[in-house]
Amino acid sequence: MAQPLPDRLPPRSDAGVLGWLRTRLFSSPLNAVLSLLTIWVLLLAIPALVEYLFVQPDFAATTPEQCREAGGYCWAFVREKHRLILFGVYPYDEQWRPLLASVILVAVIACSCMRRFWRPSLALLWVVGLVAVGVLMWGGVFGLTYVENSKWGGLPLTLILSTFGIAFAFPFGVVLALGRRSHMPGVKAVCVIYIELIRGVPLVSLLFMSSVMLPLFLPEGFSIDKLLRAQIAIILFAAAYVAETVRGGLQAIPKGQYEGADSIGLSYWQQMRKIIMPQALKIVIPPLVGIFISLFKDTSLVVIIGLFDLTMAAKVAVSDAVWRGFSTESYLFIAVIYFIFCFSISRYSLALERQLDQGHHR
Repeated sequence: MAQPLPDRLPPRSDAGVLGWLRTRLFSSPLNAVLSLLTIWVLLLAIPALVEYLFVQPDFAATTPEQCREAGGYCWAFVREKHRLILFGVYPYDEQWRPLLASVILVAVIACSCMRRFWRPSLALLWVVGLVAVGVLMWGGVFGLTYVENSKWGGLPLTLILSTFGIAFAFPFGVVLALGRRSHMPGVKAVCVIYIELIRGVPLVSLLFMSSVMLPLFLPEGFSIDKLLRAQIAIILFAAAYVAETVRGGLQAIPKGQYEGADSIGLSYWQQMRKIIMPQALKIVIPPLVGIFISLFKDTSLVVIIGLFDLTMAAKVAVSDAVWRGFSTESYLFIAVIYFIFCFSISRYSLALERQLDQGHHR
């Protein structure tokens, strides 16, 4: 004779605020402890930060003495030095040009991140955008005063170095990854030696080599601009790390994908372009984004070869005898700028992962 099953409690709902807290913050004893610890740290840090930034400061202060008397964050320093930090030693009356160039560069990058713009016309947009940036930064045409790139600095220089570094390092790294997996011994050996050599030295050493040693090997009367030398060093350095990341993605592709591509008669490059590489790049989106974020921050190392990037501009702003002692204000200002860009890149990568992963959800 069948026996009735005992009554069971209904499953807990994960909907609403309580459900979100249960699944995200208190799903296990360890997560509960970590969540409570994080909340405790935030309760200590946020009120102190708000007081330092908005309660203590005298927003009407115009001199260092008034800032020191009031305490807290010196917003007068930001008002006085923000143009130096953002644009470096670019001519003061012409600083609208690097501002507009930065807006154009960010706008082109933003369009490239939207899938609706992923069409051949995007290449034309990049060409037009880069030409506009070059015209604005250099000048010499359309009535604009010529400004040599030794006077470029601040945020525009950081954006230019990181954008061109990522744009050229990515395809170069993909080629290196394919070369390292090649069945041709010569090609494979060259790629392995390059990747291991570059990954075995810090970026600082490459920047020193490009700035100090490279001119010694060039023919007499031939020179390469310091900014271009730094850009080449950044590209070569990032490409080696991109290559190893992409190679890891290629190794993660099941052998059946290669065999299936062979069975339908695709050539090697057709296999890579249509089947293998899209899957491999999808797998390695998180580490690739980590490399791009690191590259954006590593552009601050060009300060050691005399380029006036965002970090160098902040350092020079603090060296002013009148405003000496406000290094916290200067570096916190550029830290916010770095955070905005890096956080935006990180959030975009998460959104891209979700979009590309929709086809695997049931």
